[in-house]
Amino acid sequence: MKIAILGAGMVGRTIALDLAKDFAVTSFDLSPQNLELLQARNNGINIVRADLQQYDQYGHWLQPFDLVVTAVPGFMGFETLRQVILCGKNVADISFFPEDVLQLNELAQEKNVTVITDIGVAPGMSNLILGYYDQLMDVSNFECYVGGLPKIRKKPFEYKAPFSPADVIEEYHRPARLKENGYVVTKPALSERELMEFDEIGTLEAFNTDGLRSLLFTMPHIPNLKEKTLRYPGHAELIAALKESGFFSEDPIKLNGVEITPLQFSSAILFKEWKLGTTEEELTIMKVIVEGKMDGKDKRIQYDLLDRYDEKTQMSSMSRTTGFTCTAAVNLIAKKMFVEKGVFPPEFVGKDKACFDFVLDYLKQRGVIWRLSE
Repeated sequence: MKIAILGAGMVGRTIALDLAKDFAVTSFDLSPQNLELLQARNNGINIVRADLQQYDQYGHWLQPFDLVVTAVPGFMGFETLRQVILCGKNVADISFFPEDVLQLNELAQEKNVTVITDIGVAPGMSNLILGYYDQLMDVSNFECYVGGLPKIRKKPFEYKAPFSPADVIEEYHRPARLKENGYVVTKPALSERELMEFDEIGTLEAFNTDGLRSLLFTMPHIPNLKEKTLRYPGHAELIAALKESGFFSEDPIKLNGVEITPLQFSSAILFKEWKLGTTEEELTIMKVIVEGKMDGKDKRIQYDLLDRYDEKTQMSSMSRTTGFTCTAAVNLIAKKMFVEKGVFPPEFVGKDKACFDFVLDYLKQRGVIWRLSE
């Protein structure tokens, strides 16, 4: 089977390296550095330098491939996925774009393709877990807490971006949608900060971000849904100060005759400050809670993840936890374990016990261990 991977950033490279063990892989990216880093790890992977915003080229580029992975930045994710579907290709997507992916469901059905979207760690595994237990319980409450953090804390931000920094800023900027007592409510990003304790890590702060995505629409019967981002204490206050001072504004200003937005300026500064080194140690921490009734009795399910940079493979934790979840989904499609046609967020995939168990085992084989407590 031939697989095309659109995007060779940190997560895209991990996806390519994992899939190249069993499939013929070709990676597309505009950055020569990204492609060179990938080929230095495995020169058997084909590389194509391409501007993936040239959407009119997709029919030509993707014609030889049986399956596609989209791993582009969020701002171009929706149109990238739409074009792949138009090409009639099955696809696993981790672009995490802000648009409603279910808008593409009818198109995917018309093209007779399987699309598993948002199939990373969060969104991704959190959805998969909820989808599975939604079949077993009368769920009343779902909570997800997740963060990617550097091992070494460096002032002032004590943060490095283990995925696209542009998507991080968008996460801090976009209002957060939650569900409380049966109603969807909108709250500012970075709001309702709270301190939480985690084994081996200590105290972290949690705050609202817009991470529920498809769950707001696919789980209308669950009255309480929320997701919060985790950072080292104090990070949110710094970001909120920048936000409130206008550094993330998209209104243009003129500086020495040049028009620029504060967001563009801030992004350039923060990209440099937050850039994660290719061998820099970091970790991913996550807690997923599902509560409700099972057989008439109160039931509480909790899954915990603490994953660290893999020194042996030189793969970041976030790229492993995100990328391997995606490659597990690729295998579900390739092995014909999941064959439904249309667009499927992970909660729909998780409803199938065989698929749910396959993904957890696939991750375990790669050292990404989810721990269940009841």
